[in-house]
Amino acid sequence: MSQKTPVTILGATGSVGQRFVSLLENHPWFEIAKLCASDKSEGKTYAQATNWILSTPIPASIRDRKISSCTPSVKEGLTFSALSSNVAGPIETSYAAQGAKVISCSKNHRMDESVPMVIPEVNGDHIELIHQQKFPHGGYIVTKPNCSVIALCMALKPLLDSFGLEAVSVVTMQAASGAGFPGVPSLALFDNVIPYIEDEEEKMESEPNKIFAKLQNSKLQFLPLSISSSCNRIPVTEGHMEVVSVKLKKKSTLEALKDAWLSWKNPLESFELPSSPTKMIYYFDEPQFPQTRLHRDFDKGMAVHIGRLRKCPILDFKFTLLSHNTLRGAAGGALLTAELLAKKNLL
Repeated sequence: MSQKTPVTILGATGSVGQRFVSLLENHPWFEIAKLCASDKSEGKTYAQATNWILSTPIPASIRDRKISSCTPSVKEGLTFSALSSNVAGPIETSYAAQGAKVISCSKNHRMDESVPMVIPEVNGDHIELIHQQKFPHGGYIVTKPNCSVIALCMALKPLLDSFGLEAVSVVTMQAASGAGFPGVPSLALFDNVIPYIEDEEEKMESEPNKIFAKLQNSKLQFLPLSISSSCNRIPVTEGHMEVVSVKLKKKSTLEALKDAWLSWKNPLESFELPSSPTKMIYYFDEPQFPQTRLHRDFDKGMAVHIGRLRKCPILDFKFTLLSHNTLRGAAGGALLTAELLAKKNLL
């Protein structure tokens, strides 16, 4: 791209907002133009307003940038939303109404009929739904799915394509960072597992049906897939692990499932998107892999890691997967979607 696209970040001081700042520091296509946060941060420098929690320092070019309120100006451009779901809905709508191309990490608009909920490699064609939105000045909203749903659907996509899916059971072990910052109090999570995350199981059981929907005549035909989920918060900083059992429509073998993952072709490979992983799926034969600390950051934190494939005595097969929840599951996934939109000349 001959000229970088200016970017606004909503919720720029939070944990996901910080990921956006870090990822955009040297991005070849996009550059940060505006940082927005709550009214209490307005007018402060980014360094003053932000409790920086990443292991890399605040980019020098961003430290002294002033924070703006989340109030859209006329004809906003590319806008990443890392806002809390408590406030995200109306703010994102107001930005789209001023012409912003909003890519949201929040849940508020995910199930709206005309809003695409996108994992670029899995259902990038759903982006066409933006043409059904009625915002003026070319504005629209695109969302990314729930972070655990993204990893699940990345692992299920090759199986769906090769064998079909009838039912899925999934148990998640989700990192503390998934709750944002400051998140779960340390004394509640230390030496503990919390077997409840508000609204998480509902998202796990509903969002894949939209993600795997077929786009026909500009409408989504949801996939009738039965999913049972149980979600747990564990004392790990980054990386969600999931134990998955699947019932397939066609009979298969362990080797055939492994081959489906390893031979799956990324439909976006020729696009050469800067945030794409080298491979979407990594498979491990070692029975002790994947592991959170060892594999979550591999390949820019944008891949899904699968192992422990074996037969399931209740369904057909079971396996374990791992993904990075604030990279692929949040800011990185949203950035990859923006890159796909850019390639399609939709920014």
